[in-house]
Amino acid sequence: MTEHDPNSAPMSPEEQKAYQARQKQRAIILAGLLGFMVILFYFITIVKIGSGS
Repeated sequence: MTEHDPNSAPMSPEEQKAYQARQKQRAIILAGLLGFMVILFYFITIVKIGSGS
């Protein structure tokens, strides 16, 4: 992953769209992982409470 260097020339519209698309894809993946972790912790909690631990 290469990030845009703010000291270099400005990005072209195509580069900017590609950069934003990568950011959006990363954000969606991270949101999915966070949601999965929330659900996982919820089920672990339910199992622990149900088993009387």
